[in-house]
Amino acid sequence: MTTPNPRILVLWADRDSTNLGLRALAEGTESIVERRWPNAELTFHTQDSDDTPLSKRSVLRDIFRSRGPIKRELSRYDAILDTGAGDSFTDIYGLRRLILMAYVQRVAARLGVPIILMPQTIGPFDSRLGRMIATRSLQRATRVFARDPVSLEYAKQLGRQSTSESTDLVFALPRADHTGGVERDVVINVSGLLWHENPHVDYESYRRSVTALIDGLLQRDRRVSLLAHVLDSTVTDNDVPAVRELGRHFGDSVEILVPDSLTSVRGILATADVVVGARMHACLNSLSVGTPAIPWAYSRKFAPLMDALGWSLHVDLRTTADPARDTLTLIDSTDFTVARTRVLQLLVGTDSRMDELGATLGDTVIRQT
Repeated sequence: MTTPNPRILVLWADRDSTNLGLRALAEGTESIVERRWPNAELTFHTQDSDDTPLSKRSVLRDIFRSRGPIKRELSRYDAILDTGAGDSFTDIYGLRRLILMAYVQRVAARLGVPIILMPQTIGPFDSRLGRMIATRSLQRATRVFARDPVSLEYAKQLGRQSTSESTDLVFALPRADHTGGVERDVVINVSGLLWHENPHVDYESYRRSVTALIDGLLQRDRRVSLLAHVLDSTVTDNDVPAVRELGRHFGDSVEILVPDSLTSVRGILATADVVVGARMHACLNSLSVGTPAIPWAYSRKFAPLMDALGWSLHVDLRTTADPARDTLTLIDSTDFTVARTRVLQLLVGTDSRMDELGATLGDTVIRQT
């Protein structure tokens, strides 16, 4: 990129999102961009951002017009950084989401705006149409970064041989400063996505497992805090109602934590001895501030990234018969002082990956205006 003050659109991440994972992707991307272009003009869009023209509804108003709302918006930028919301470049969440993402990529390519797929999970694509859409999207992209080796190989199988491996953008964020103040024991992130009927796991089994985990910890005289990582909204997929429901069940035996910002949640996670979470970025935020985490995996996005980080503490909700029992066994058998040292060691590698990502972006040519 040669323009000193490029106009850059960051897709599917938002600094004001109620989903703190999307905030982490937004601010991580911003941190990477600032290393190379401190005066860049950044704009953030998800399909749910206020007044966004990049919505599913807008596609129909754009597709047959030479100056539709999506084309007008994308033509304003010198480059587009597509985060894929971390894990949305797949058809497991439905084809409508994938089609919207692919349509925006297609318009950008036709306008001559370079589009970089930032580190994210690529796939899986279980349908023929999904694989066809993904193959074309990967061909159109100027650069493609996978955040784990399984995604890297998957992209290559779809024909994108020049895919590069990186890691999650949360690791570009500065470490949370926790000196003094509250010290917490076990922080459990309760996923509102899994608390209700969903395509990933049996929600009733998930509810029983979370309750059993809390019961087991309290029986061991562990202090338990329940954390929302997707904040309250009109959308069912938020963590606050689930956390509060459990709070009513357990009463004063548990602490309820509802942060108000990304900085707030990272500060909370830095106070914990260990974090257990089914939200991917609750766990990644935890690791990135130096706190050991035990992810409860519900999709293919978890294990490949954790394994690439060298982090072996995770439980797969899709395959284990008793997630609560397995998690309690891990907690009982793990020396978390040693585990914290392992986290700090893995952060040396993620720092290097983020430096490499910033340098590579700096070599990418953007549209000249």
